[in-house]
Amino acid sequence: MVKKGKKEAEAPCKDTFEPLAVEGKTPATAVLLLSSPEEDILVKACEAIHTFADKGDENKVALLGLGALDPLCILIAHNNKLVRRNAFMALGIMATNAEVKNALKKIDVIPSLIDKLSIEDVVVHEFATLCLALLSVDYVCKVKIFESNGLPPLIQLLTSPDPDVKKNSLEIIFNTAQDYQSRQAVHESGGISLILNLVMSDFPVIQHLALKTLHILTTDKENCITFREAQGFEKLMDILNNAEFIDLHVDTLRVVANCLSDSETSQMIHESGGLARLMEFVLITEVPDIRNNAVTCLAKAALNPDNRKHLHQHNVEKVLVDLLAPEGEDVCVKTATCKAVHAMSFHESSRDTLGELGVIPEIVQCLRSKNLNLKEAATEALLGLTFDNHFNSLKVFKAGGQKILVQHLKVVCPKLLSNSAATLTNMAEMEVIRSGILSQGAVTALVEHLTLTDAHILVSILQCLTMLVGDAEARAELHAAKGLQPLVDLLCYYDKEVLHHACLVINVCATDEPSAIEMHRLGALEKLQAINQSQNRKSCYSNLAMITLVNANMSIKYSLTGHLSATDIITDGFYDVGKAHADERILTLEELARQPVNQHKPIIVINTSTGETKDNDRPAEDKSWQMMNDTPLQNLVKEAKEYFLSLSDERGQYAALARLVSDAMGGAVKRDNLHGFLWVLHLCELKMELKSNVVPIGFIKRGIYCHRALLFKCLADCIGLSCTLVRGEYSRAWNEVLLLNPSSDESFAMPSRYIVDLMHDPGSLLPVDATAATQYQII
Repeated sequence: MVKKGKKEAEAPCKDTFEPLAVEGKTPATAVLLLSSPEEDILVKACEAIHTFADKGDENKVALLGLGALDPLCILIAHNNKLVRRNAFMALGIMATNAEVKNALKKIDVIPSLIDKLSIEDVVVHEFATLCLALLSVDYVCKVKIFESNGLPPLIQLLTSPDPDVKKNSLEIIFNTAQDYQSRQAVHESGGISLILNLVMSDFPVIQHLALKTLHILTTDKENCITFREAQGFEKLMDILNNAEFIDLHVDTLRVVANCLSDSETSQMIHESGGLARLMEFVLITEVPDIRNNAVTCLAKAALNPDNRKHLHQHNVEKVLVDLLAPEGEDVCVKTATCKAVHAMSFHESSRDTLGELGVIPEIVQCLRSKNLNLKEAATEALLGLTFDNHFNSLKVFKAGGQKILVQHLKVVCPKLLSNSAATLTNMAEMEVIRSGILSQGAVTALVEHLTLTDAHILVSILQCLTMLVGDAEARAELHAAKGLQPLVDLLCYYDKEVLHHACLVINVCATDEPSAIEMHRLGALEKLQAINQSQNRKSCYSNLAMITLVNANMSIKYSLTGHLSATDIITDGFYDVGKAHADERILTLEELARQPVNQHKPIIVINTSTGETKDNDRPAEDKSWQMMNDTPLQNLVKEAKEYFLSLSDERGQYAALARLVSDAMGGAVKRDNLHGFLWVLHLCELKMELKSNVVPIGFIKRGIYCHRALLFKCLADCIGLSCTLVRGEYSRAWNEVLLLNPSSDESFAMPSRYIVDLMHDPGSLLPVDATAATQYQII
């Protein structure tokens, strides 16, 4: 046997293969043929799959199970025009099934679909855009279309002669335009004018889709400007003026409403008679959706001050009142009307007119609706109508609106809650209305929401509380409802506006002594001190709240400031805890009394009442601790009232009172003998005898400067004499009084300040100046 040469062995066969007729009877065969290298077979296989898939969803799912999707996604990029076209047709038909579409999302086919939009083949355009339209409802696919730069070719396809291509392309743009970046890309690619042209398409589905897409696009200001420059508004008005296009009026009005956010478009609408046309739509149409959107347009237009003026001149208020009057009117129309009322209420004359025409009872009726959107819109309308308008506030009150608004405070619905609180704030400016609001339990309802985290709601609630707690009964209700704790907690809130309004409520509540004492116990003073030490958080509001809170409690004021003015009256329950540091919490008298006896200076307490008296710095309902009866002090007060008020000479009264205090506290002590006065030992013995750190001032028989000055201030306040109390260093304190110089002409003389000597020469009055202070060693 002779071996063949290498060249001879590799020579190709010169005979051609005869065409083989392949007859496939199952879809599996057609799917297998999708892998054939022969173009004719591929064409027929794709065509067969398209035909089979077009017969129903079951066939589409079966093809998916046979693995047809992957090879079809490859074949749409085939070089052969017919293979590519048939593959697109098969893939497009299959993608209309939900299961196939979900499987298609997992394949990176979007770039390939977009790439083929540039070829000149209408069939490919139709089925490629069909696939993309089906995929574009998915967020991830929207992003992929944008990232693959798919919007420019899709916008170009809006001019395609094929309506299906236009419709599919428009649908993709509509779906992707939900995202700002995509809307910007449509704008930059000149898409707005092309979409606007499709509004006049011969196909209703394209018209509706074009208007819906414009509605999304015109939510951006720059798109509104481009839309206006493309004469978009004029085209929309042509539609509204054509009764044959009534099916487009709803979508058209939605676009118009967006355009009204642009001031120049608003002006154009007015100049072209558009406002009058919108009012006509409201009056003549019987279609709820059209009326609803027309009223929405009026509300949007009314956001512009010039438009409000023109609408007022066209008596829009009468139209709005008429829309609210019919009991059977559509809920959506009433909701839109309430929003329009709110917008028009920014115009003062319109606000008055709406109240006079009787709109308020109709809106109060809307408050009773079961529809949340309508209730929210109604509260918003009342908020606008009652702003700086007592007439309208009284109308709401007479219609029983305050009762419903207070009920709305008891629900956790942000907008409804905020609007109701703000409306009640407006109404509460009038005392008669405020009493009616308080009688409904408004304060307790507001307290329930002080723990919310929404800054806007908290501001509304705090504003309402500020207005209400000016009444003593409201402060008592706030206290009883345990509202002071969350109120004080808001001093730690991050939002400055919330903090400011919390300070305002505290400022008002601090005028009430029980509330002030409770807020002090809750740490309000320390929080306010911290705020006022912060450059970022301090404000005039926090400073005002702190001043009021300090002034409400003489014990705390004296401890912090070391000074009580002549108008700062000491009352029962006052205690001297000594000088406190700025960041130190001052304990209440009860807290101090409950501490075990220690080595610190005693706490000196004032109690002139006869019998047992409950401590002032704790809730009235707590009777677990009471101050000790101070009989010696009671006797001193009685003696001062009986004797010193009989003296006609003011200087004599001060001198006599000084001697009474000195005698009660151990008598005059020469400066050289102070070391032998032994007042410290005496106080220690008192603490041990009483088994308490708290010592009633009347029990002190050996008192130094600070004790004598406090007793003098206490007695002076009891009998109506005027004096201050000033703390110095090293247990020093003194009283200052204002007296006329006896040698001066009383008709022209100014009173001079004197320090009352209580220690060394009791009754002497020392002129207040640096020389005298140093000389007499009082300071």
